[in-house]
Amino acid sequence: QVQLEESGGGLVQPGESLRLSCVVSGSSLNSNTMAWCRQPPGKERELVASIARAGISNYADSVKGRFTISRDNAKNAVYLQMNSLKPEDTAVYYCNADINQVGFLSVTRYWGQGTQVTVSS
Repeated sequence: QVQLEESGGGLVQPGESLRLSCVVSGSSLNSNTMAWCRQPPGKERELVASIARAGISNYADSVKGRFTISRDNAKNAVYLQMNSLKPEDTAVYYCNADINQVGFLSVTRYWGQGTQVTVSS
């Protein structure tokens, strides 16, 4: 059974930083592209950043230069370092991973349960 567990959310003031973590659990798995999305209050879910297994990353324009996505393939984990946070970054943040079982080509996208990030003075 595949599970994604996020941690690191919280309440911070504008200009502060947070680091989100997401660990994939399960046996005999390959995590391909991993990503962070967020859903602000009353809005649709949006992609924040993604990172391929080889390390190539992409960012939403709204977070470029402030957020950094990284991964540790040995730990099956993905991270999101968020600096210079703004009130508009307030959202529930979700990680996802495109996963295949070792020896199989079929890929399934799995999601974490979400972690709340609130930026407010």
